[in-house]
Amino acid sequence: MQLVNSRHARQPKTGQKDAQWIARLAEMGLLRPSFVPPPEIRALRDLTRTRLQLVRDRTREWQRLEKLLEGALVKLSSAVHSLAKAKTARDILEAIIAGERDPRVLAALTHGNVTGGRAAVERALEGMLLGDHHPVLIRLHLDHITLLDRLTAAVEDEIEAALDAIPAAWGVSADGVPSADPGPGAAVLPAAQRLAEIPGVSLRLARAIIAETGLDMTRFPTAAHLVSWAALAPVARQSGPRQRKPGNGHGDAYLKGYCTQAANGAANTSTFLGERLRRLSRRLGGNKAKCAVGRSILVIIWRLLADPGARFTDLGPGWHDDHAGRDRKIRAHLRQLRALGLDVTVIPAA
Repeated sequence: MQLVNSRHARQPKTGQKDAQWIARLAEMGLLRPSFVPPPEIRALRDLTRTRLQLVRDRTREWQRLEKLLEGALVKLSSAVHSLAKAKTARDILEAIIAGERDPRVLAALTHGNVTGGRAAVERALEGMLLGDHHPVLIRLHLDHITLLDRLTAAVEDEIEAALDAIPAAWGVSADGVPSADPGPGAAVLPAAQRLAEIPGVSLRLARAIIAETGLDMTRFPTAAHLVSWAALAPVARQSGPRQRKPGNGHGDAYLKGYCTQAANGAANTSTFLGERLRRLSRRLGGNKAKCAVGRSILVIIWRLLADPGARFTDLGPGWHDDHAGRDRKIRAHLRQLRALGLDVTVIPAA
């Protein structure tokens, strides 16, 4: 049994005659089977996607809580950077549940990492209109968030165990023994650790990317195949002489989101990818630049997974300026020499 794209057989129809024609093409080997990961990768994918849904549910729960507080004129989100990450917000909410209503007493719970300090928190809490039901609902939301935190941590442990159980993801210790934890001085790092060396890619994100792409890059003959499969390359739309605007096409939306997340993580770094994102943003805009850098990250991932002995090496933020300037000078000199009637072959010096 094979999973194929029906568009490869003329038109995607579901009639009986069309099904017979598709089956006949498959028997003759004229259809290319789609990528189906092995069972252990599919199990890892189920875990990583479940974790992603739990994180999204936790984010929605914080948003519901913030909306509840805004309705009660508790402008706490304007004083702290993030309700989910600030310990000050959690302590103040616990005090509100306990019955405290004095803004000055609540502001005394402020920690030193809040911009504006106690004065900003006190201004955000002035004029609160908390009813009897607000503490009950705040307690409900916080308990739900705590439950989601525990579930997310449990799934993360399962993801790590599932990846360590796959021999293809192991590294090689200094003694030449394959192991899930090769230790210091390893000859070959595990797959997730090698991907985590890319700017913007954390160890957690590397495991999620492996769950989508798998570890066998022979299913993707080139990096361009993997990029197209992730819908990070434009799809040509042409019918005869008519050419339409290229579209994004259909691909692995999870993998595309992970690559874009990695591009966001590399945005403020002093690396080649960070400088590439800033340079493209000035010309293409933020969204297109993130997509382009996400594509570059996916190409790097393909090369690292295709060669287990390869390691990521950053080219540096000034790589493009140095090489672009040098190449531009070479082309200018060659044009001048050709204008004099000379045919020159450039050979790099030893």
